Amino acid sequence: KENAIGWYHSHPSYGCWLSGIDVATQKLQQTQGPWVAVVVDPIRTVSSGKVELGAFRCYPEGHKPTDTSSDWQSIPMEKIEDFGVHANHYYKLDVGYFKSSTDENLLNLLWNKYWVNTLSSNPLLSNRDYFAGAIGDVSEKMEMAEAQLQHSGRMGGMFFGSEKKKEESQLTKVTRDSTKTAIEQVHGLITQVLKDSLFNW
Repeated sequence: KENAIGWYHSHPSYGCWLSGIDVATQKLQQTQGPWVAVVVDPIRTVSSGKVELGAFRCYPEGHKPTDTSSDWQSIPMEKIEDFGVHANHYYKLDVGYFKSSTDENLLNLLWNKYWVNTLSSNPLLSNRDYFAGAIGDVSEKMEMAEAQLQHSGRMGGMFFGSEKKKEESQLTKVTRDSTKTAIEQVHGLITQVLKDSLFNW
């Protein structure tokens, strides 16, 4: 009999991190021993072509992390507040992947059954709702950053270093979000062009 060592759930299209409910669940479970929270984003996995997965553990109660910096990731507007409030309650673990012989056989069986659907699918069409949402989200973030810059201008351009860094950080994040969305769109277009060249010549 094998013991469970964690739990997993999905965050479709809004990244791998722990919400307030996730943090509470993880803290409750990991007091009983080694326990890992795994989050997967199936929508971003399909759109980017690589597995979007994160593994996390919570800090002990009352612990204040000395390093509060974290790797950048694109968070939708409606999730930013929940992400920010709880971001210092947990830490990310390194993740590695492996395939057993059983996994290999299972994946081969799936590929043999669905390879036609995979090759004939159009990533630009299958992910159009995700891309439309991502573009709308970037637009909202740009409007918010612009409003804050205009507010600083009305204040006579006088702001402290921390406020300036905050504004620059927001613009940097918006730039990264838009770049990520553009790259995923280009990858989808390249895939479609390659398929068209291979099968319609």
